Amino acid sequence: MIDVLVVDDDFRVAEINAKYVGKVPGFRVAARAHNAAQALAAVERQRIDLVLLDHYLPDMTGLELAHRMRENGHNTDVIMITAASDVSTVQAAMRQGALHYLVKPFTFAALRSRLDSYAALRRTVDRVSGRGAAGQEQVDRIFGALRALPLPASPGLPSGQSEPTTDLICGVLHRADHPLSAHEVAAETGLSRSTAQRYLRHMEQSGRLRLSLKYGDTGRPEHRYVWVAP
Repeated sequence: MIDVLVVDDDFRVAEINAKYVGKVPGFRVAARAHNAAQALAAVERQRIDLVLLDHYLPDMTGLELAHRMRENGHNTDVIMITAASDVSTVQAAMRQGALHYLVKPFTFAALRSRLDSYAALRRTVDRVSGRGAAGQEQVDRIFGALRALPLPASPGLPSGQSEPTTDLICGVLHRADHPLSAHEVAAETGLSRSTAQRYLRHMEQSGRLRLSLKYGDTGRPEHRYVWVAP
């Protein structure tokens, strides 16, 4: 599980963000903080993998807090979630090492796409970390896992299918480095296998995915899908 610290001075916003995090498989809220002092105490007290960090805090800015955590030797990853949309703050967040920057207000799908890409980054790093050194292909894969690229609109969605669910599935396939089955897509997204299969079939028919068959010793071949849309 990825342990998350939610930092926001607004108690209601912090609660909403925490509920969003709790809905994403593989993530759990380890603590909440409503100012920088509470956040620093949380990272000192327990293991925190990821901080969802507001910029406007009562005792210091989010960027100052990120800098303080680095000074204190905490390598906790940071995703900024804030109403601050000026370019200078965005640039400063990049220089402080923020992995993503999400501007309020945002949807659950927008946050989930960032969390999914962060989880993909951790899986990619885990796969290559045992090698001691990474070649260019592995480096590209690590940096590529972080991209939360806008996904193209789904043309002519069938009745009962939604754009956010389509985007969620596309995001999983876009970041994958090998073809995925409907079972694997369902596990990554939290959807049922039948729902994942229905969406995958439509996206394959519309040209966004390529279908391949994996034959086993017995039974029907397994359908596997790979992202091909630009």
